[in-house]
Amino acid sequence: MNFKLISVFIFSVFIFSQPVSADVVRVAVAANFSAPMKALVKEFRQQTGHRIQPVFGSSGKLYAQIMNGAPYQVFLSADTAKPDKLIQQARADSSTRFTYARGALVLWSADESQAQIEPGLIRKAAFRHLALANARLAPYGRAAKEALQNLELWEPLKSKVVTGENISQTYQFVASGNAEFGFIALSHVAEKGRIKKGSGWIVPQDYHTPILQDAVLLNRGKHNPAALALIDFLQSESAKDLIESYGYLM
Repeated sequence: MNFKLISVFIFSVFIFSQPVSADVVRVAVAANFSAPMKALVKEFRQQTGHRIQPVFGSSGKLYAQIMNGAPYQVFLSADTAKPDKLIQQARADSSTRFTYARGALVLWSADESQAQIEPGLIRKAAFRHLALANARLAPYGRAAKEALQNLELWEPLKSKVVTGENISQTYQFVASGNAEFGFIALSHVAEKGRIKKGSGWIVPQDYHTPILQDAVLLNRGKHNPAALALIDFLQSESAKDLIESYGYLM
């Protein structure tokens, strides 16, 4: 057989098996979702051929950037309020809004020698700092404050609280040892639903308001095939399974 013809045939099969048009979608992503998003970027490209350009930050800052004209096409918020505001201000498509994850909170220490972390420990232990995300800006910070109030620990411990701008910075405070304990997103330390490093206590969901995280297609993404494909992909079973493996509830 003619090897030149074989080469042409293989090349043709490769070309026609690829997506007809691969596009890029610019996504504003809540800081707590950084680990699963990095995994989703790879999965999305394998399935669709499209590429994701994620920008991570606090939902409040990302919202402000969108309002000031930042060229994001999809917004993955850490709450429901900011996508709702964007819809009300006619900057996002209400028909595309959905909850892509429900966050879980964990009281965590980087010290793996802790036999067991539970609320009684931080009530009695001699320590200097307890890290929380900003309760005014970050849903995880608000949930942490609610949990402490429900545990009747807010007043006894509030003098030890150090505040992170977002949940990722809060995690860094604890991971670096600058705070002995902290309330962080389970996704920062979870693998296949379990804490993979340090020691922690997963806060029961009834101790705080549910941390519902909504996604929405922004007006800039309405005509971008990659943005439309991402909205569909995030609601697929494969994406849900991956998100759940990072400690989120679906």
